[in-house]
Amino acid sequence: MLPLVVIPRDRPPFRVAGFRFTPALSDLSESLGCVSGKSSPKFGEKSSASPPQPFAYLQAPNAALYDRVLDVFAEARERFIVHLRPEDVAAELRSEAGGAPVPIEAVGGALDQLVDWGNLRADPDTGRVTSVEDFHRARFLYQLTRHGQAALQAVAVYDEALGRRGQLQSVALADIAEQLAALLALARQKDPDPAKAHLALLALADRFGSLADNAQAFMASLRRTIDFQDGDEEAFIAYKDRLVEYIDRFIADLANRGAQIADLLTQLNTAGVDRLLLSAAQREAGDAVPEVGADGQEAERARLAASQAALTAWENRWRGLTDWFLSRSNRQPSQAKLLRGAAVSAITSLVNTVAALNERRGGRSDRSADFRALARFFAQAPDDDAAHRLWRAAFALAPARHLTVDAETEAAWQDADLPGTTPWAQAPPLEISPRLRETGSYERRGRPTRVADRSAARQVLAEQVEREAAQTAAARARLATGGPVLLSELAGDDGLDPHAFRLFLAVLGDALSARVPGEHESSAITGDGTMEVRLKLVDPDAVVRIPTADGVLSGPEHVIEIVDLVHESSAGGSGPASVRSMTPPLTTDAVGETRR
Repeated sequence: MLPLVVIPRDRPPFRVAGFRFTPALSDLSESLGCVSGKSSPKFGEKSSASPPQPFAYLQAPNAALYDRVLDVFAEARERFIVHLRPEDVAAELRSEAGGAPVPIEAVGGALDQLVDWGNLRADPDTGRVTSVEDFHRARFLYQLTRHGQAALQAVAVYDEALGRRGQLQSVALADIAEQLAALLALARQKDPDPAKAHLALLALADRFGSLADNAQAFMASLRRTIDFQDGDEEAFIAYKDRLVEYIDRFIADLANRGAQIADLLTQLNTAGVDRLLLSAAQREAGDAVPEVGADGQEAERARLAASQAALTAWENRWRGLTDWFLSRSNRQPSQAKLLRGAAVSAITSLVNTVAALNERRGGRSDRSADFRALARFFAQAPDDDAAHRLWRAAFALAPARHLTVDAETEAAWQDADLPGTTPWAQAPPLEISPRLRETGSYERRGRPTRVADRSAARQVLAEQVEREAAQTAAARARLATGGPVLLSELAGDDGLDPHAFRLFLAVLGDALSARVPGEHESSAITGDGTMEVRLKLVDPDAVVRIPTADGVLSGPEHVIEIVDLVHESSAGGSGPASVRSMTPPLTTDAVGETRR
C-alpha cells in the first residue's frame, strides 16, 4: 500500500526538466502513477514523447540570450563546475555585459526554455532549504545535457570552419617526418612496444590531419582573396609580396620534406607497418566497454570485432597518408604534387591579378573602360539626333554602298547631296546595268581588256618617294644637334618646318615613353633605326616654347641630343650600337649648362 502524500493546494506550480507540475488533491493518484499503471519519468529527464531539440535556440527570437546562457555553462564545464543556479548564470552574464543589469526573470525563462529543448537538465536544489517555505518554493540546479553539449560542440566546429583561413604548415612536415622515422625504428624491431607504436601513430594522424585540413582551408581562402571577396584592392596589393614569399617558402619545404617523407613511407611499407597498425588497433580494442549480460565467448567476439574495426580505421588513415605523399601513377599523382601545382597556379593568378590592377589604376584603356566612356557620352547627348550620330560614329554604321557604280552615278549622287539618314524609300532609285541584272556580272564577252600601261604612274610614285626621302633626310639633318642642347634652342629663330616638326614629335614621343617613372633621363632609338635621342629634364617648372609652322609647342625645359644614325653610319660608324657606346651620357651643371 502506497503511503499517503499530502500536497497543499497553495503550493505554487513548478517546472522540472521540461515538465510543469501543478499539484492538486484530485491529481494526487495520477501524480503517483496509480491511474495508468505507468511509471512517471525520472526526475530531470525528458519524456520520450517530446524528443530533444538542442538546435532550436539558434532560430528562436531570443537566440542571442540563449547563446550567451549556453556559453556560460560551457565555460563552467571547462572549470569543472557541473551545476549552476539562475543567480550564478545572471552574475556571469552581468560580468560579460560590463556590469549592466540582467533581469533574473529573463534568465529564469531562458533556462526553462532550454530545459524544454533538452539543452539543460534541471535538478531540485535542496541544499539551501532551511524552512518549509523554502521547500515549497521551486529551486533548481541546471547542468548541460549530452544533447546540449553535442550541440555546442557542433556549433563551435561550424563557426571555426567558416572563419578559418588556414595556413601552410611547414613545421607539420618536419613533425610528420620525425614521427615516421620513429615508426620506422619500431618496425625494424623484433618485438616493438605497442604503447610506443600507438602513441606515435596517434601523433602522426593528428599532425597529418591538421596539415591536410589547414592546406585545404588556406587554398580556399587564397582563392577568395584573389577574387576580392575578402578585402579591397589596396590591401590586396600590399599583401601580395608577403603572400607570394609565404607560398614560395612552403613549396620549397614541401618539395624537400615531401621527398624525405615519401622515402620513409616506402621503407615503412617494406619493413612491415601492418604489425604496428595491428598492435595499435588491439590496444584500442582493449578499452572497449563490455556488453551487459554477455558471456565469455560473446565478450571475446565483441573484442575481436572492435579490434577489426580499429584496424580498418588505421589502415584507411595509413592509405590516406601514403596517397598524400606517394603517387600511384602518372595519371594519379599524389596530393602533395597536386598541392604544389595548385600553389604555383595561385601565384600565377596572383601576379596576373596584380598586373590587371596596376593597369586599371594606371588608367590604361581597355574595352570595358571604352564602353563606360561611351555610355557617359550617350548619357550626355543633348537630343536623340546627337545620340544617333554618336551611335553611327562609334559603331561605323554608315550607309552601305555595296554596288560598284560608274562616274555618272557618282556625279548624280554628289549633285543630289543626300544625307546619310535619308530612308531608302525616299531616296532616288539606284540605276544598274541590265547586264548586271540579267547575268549578275559586269564582265563582257569578247576580247579581253588590253593591259594598261602604268609606267607613267610608277614614275610619279618613284618621284614622290624620292621627294619624301629627301624631305625626311633634310628633317633629320635639321634635327641633328651635334651635341647636347637645350630644348628651347633646338628650333632656333626660324622655328621648325612641318616635316621637321612631325619627325621631332615622333622622336620626342619615343624618348618620353622610354623614361622610367621617377627618373629624369631617358634615351631611345626610333623604330626605323635612323635616329637616336637622349633626353634629360632640367627644370620641371621652366616652360619653353618651340615655334613651328603649325603652331607653338610648349613644355618643360630639357636637355636634348639627337643623333642622325644614317649620317654617322655613312661617315664611317658602325650603326646604332657604336654610336651609343661612343657617345657619353648627358650631364648638367648647376647653372644649367650642358657638357659631356
